Amino acid sequence: MSKFDVVALGELLIDFTNNAESTQGNPMFEANPGGAPCNVLSMLENIGNKTAFIGKVGDDFFGRMLKKRVEKQGIDTKGLFLDSDVHTTLAFVNKLPNGDRDFSFYRKPGADMMLTATDVNMVKDLLEGACVFHFGTLSMTDEPASEATRLAVETAKKSGAMISFDPNYRAPLWESEEKALKAMKYGFEHCDILKISDNEVELFTGMKDIEAGARKIKEEFDIPLVFATLGPDGSMALYRDMVVKKDGYRNPDTIETTGAGDTFCACAIDFARRNGLEDLSEDKLLTCLDFANAAASIITTRRGALSVMPRKEEVLKFLSDK
Repeated sequence: MSKFDVVALGELLIDFTNNAESTQGNPMFEANPGGAPCNVLSMLENIGNKTAFIGKVGDDFFGRMLKKRVEKQGIDTKGLFLDSDVHTTLAFVNKLPNGDRDFSFYRKPGADMMLTATDVNMVKDLLEGACVFHFGTLSMTDEPASEATRLAVETAKKSGAMISFDPNYRAPLWESEEKALKAMKYGFEHCDILKISDNEVELFTGMKDIEAGARKIKEEFDIPLVFATLGPDGSMALYRDMVVKKDGYRNPDTIETTGAGDTFCACAIDFARRNGLEDLSEDKLLTCLDFANAAASIITTRRGALSVMPRKEEVLKFLSDK
């Protein structure tokens, strides 16, 4: 029996989101707990999974606040280390008129980059007790976190865990696109479940046809289950010779898209954990996509992500009202 349904490793940070202007006309930023891997775990907790996180924050006001928020969500923090020398990573998120986001990161260095292989070895029992291990590329932008990530992947895989990967590409954090593509390739080579956005498919393959690009990645790296997200247009799942598509839910109450991909990713991981990767039917995949699309739509109506993920009952009610 696995001790944890899902263990994730990566960045935990503060997303300062521009939500209003002061009376003097200055932008006002709200400090939201964030970081893709923990966002994913938060949603997984809400839909009935036992989770744990491995990462590092600063031993500062923001780091201690993040630890409390993560614990409040029910996520095990045995693997969350506090660094007394390097501050917690900060991201300033400016919403663009088209609904997209512009990121400015304060991370040279940030505490999340300081996670070491020694840290991972100290909590390797988390990895050895995981049903699914999830990671992204941002823990591979710099050393020592890159080495720590590779060790965690190897440890989890050796213990029989399913490996889940979401590239979560953020251009400002990479010294070169080439280095980012190399990290994406590493993830493709080792994962059993891939969640990838349309922009990332195009970046990696150079193909504007997202279905063809996702199929190319799936076949080249022999990935059992691939989920490609298409923003407000929905998503698709590629499994064996099947391509299953589901339209998204365009929500009139959308205020920002932060966390939508992470919410979808959590639902995809939950589906794979509960159903395995053998003999998945088209109907099951459609049900998964529909639930994940609905959950992602709900989170776009809220500020932030980690602390405000929808609960299973909310998603089911959303779907029943459609």
